[in-house]
Amino acid sequence: MSVLLNFAMFPTDKGNSVSHYVTKIIKHIRRSGYSNRLTAMGTLIETETLPEALEVISEAYKILEVDCERVYVTVNIDIRKGEMGRMDSKIRSVEDKLEGKD
Repeated sequence: MSVLLNFAMFPTDKGNSVSHYVTKIIKHIRRSGYSNRLTAMGTLIETETLPEALEVISEAYKILEVDCERVYVTVNIDIRKGEMGRMDSKIRSVEDKLEGKD
């Protein structure tokens, strides 16, 4: 199984720049060992199970709840039975079509 999780989480009570808080979450995700990709609008992670993906969200919130009174979260999840590696294969599929390979 492959679970793609795209999410953004940040405090809304810490002013205009919240990169300090986002950095704490990203460090945790990178230590987790899950395949991940930071984007300008969120973070994409691939796990093998839905509980693992939901745990990433839960742990990220635990990091912020210590210092933050209000946290905003957006989440998109794509669950598919089959092989891992969809973070790259989905992009490769579109790129191949753009280049006329498919």
